[in-house]
Amino acid sequence: MKNATFRQLRVFCEVAKTLSFARAAENLHLSPPAITMQIKELEGHVGMTLFQREGKKVSLTTAGEYMLVYARKILATIKDAEDVAAKLQRAEIGVLTIGMVSTAKYFLMKLLAEFREKHHGVELKLATGNRDQLVKMLHSNEVDIAIMGRPPKELHTRAEPFAAHPHVFVAAPHHPLNQRGRLTVEDLRPYDFIVREHGSGTRAAMEQFFLETHVDPRLKLQLHSNETLKQAVMAGLGLGFVSLHTIGLELDNRLISMLDVNGAPVFRAWNVVHTLSKMLSPAAESFRYFILEHGESYLAQQFGHHLPVNEAGL
Repeated sequence: MKNATFRQLRVFCEVAKTLSFARAAENLHLSPPAITMQIKELEGHVGMTLFQREGKKVSLTTAGEYMLVYARKILATIKDAEDVAAKLQRAEIGVLTIGMVSTAKYFLMKLLAEFREKHHGVELKLATGNRDQLVKMLHSNEVDIAIMGRPPKELHTRAEPFAAHPHVFVAAPHHPLNQRGRLTVEDLRPYDFIVREHGSGTRAAMEQFFLETHVDPRLKLQLHSNETLKQAVMAGLGLGFVSLHTIGLELDNRLISMLDVNGAPVFRAWNVVHTLSKMLSPAAESFRYFILEHGESYLAQQFGHHLPVNEAGL
C-alpha cells in the first residue's frame, strides 16, 4: 500500500462512487483503459481485489469497502493541506490585529518588521496592555492573535510556546548588592522593591517566586510600565524584578545591573495565543508560523549573552 499514488486513490474513490469504470473515466477526463490500469496497479499494491466485476456490474469487495474508508481519509487530509497552502499563498493581503503584553514590545517590533518584509500587503494593527487587559481583548475578539507569557485559563485558547522567557532581579549599578557576588533570597529581604501592577505577568511571576521561597519582599512602589520601573531602579529607588527581554540596552550600556540570585533567572515561556472559537485569517496563520519558526532563535541571539553560561541554551 505504501507505493500507491494519490492518483490511484482518486481513481479508486471515483469508481467506488459511480460503480462504473466508464463514468469514472468521463468524470476524471481519462480513458476507460487508463482507469482499469490505475485500479489494477492499486490492487497490486494492496494485494487484494477491490472490485467485483460481473459483466457491466461493478461492486466493492469487502476489502474494497475497508480501503475506501482510508482512501477518503487520505484524500481529505491532502485537500486540507492544499487549502492551507492556498490560504498562505494569499497571506499577502488583509488586516492583522496583534495583541501583545507590554513586555513583548522590546523584541516583537523587530520580528514584525521582518514579517512585514515578507508580506507587504498585510496591514498590521497593534494592541498593547498587561496580561489581564490582553485576556479581555482576546475574549472580546479585539485581536486576531496575541503574544503573551502565561496563557489564559479563563478562555478556551490554543497557546503555543515559542521561546524561553527569563525574569531577573536588577539594581542600580552603584547598589551595594552588586559587590556581594552570589546572593540568596534572604539577602534581598532588607531592601525595597519597585514592582509592576497587579494583572501584570511580571508581577505574577515575582509573587510566585517569593511564595515558593517563603520571603515577603518590601514593596515600596508600584508602577504601570516597564520603562518607568527601569528608570526608578536606575535612580536607586529600589530593586526590581523584570523580564530580561526588557533590559537589553540598559545591560549593554551598564545602566542597570543584573543580580546573581539563587533560583534566578526565573524561566517562563513566551506563547503565541488565539481563541479556539476564532478562525484565523491567512495573514494570522502566516504570522503564527513565522513566530514559531523565528521567535526563539531571535531572542537567543539578542539576549542569550546576558544569561549565565549554563542557562544560555534555554
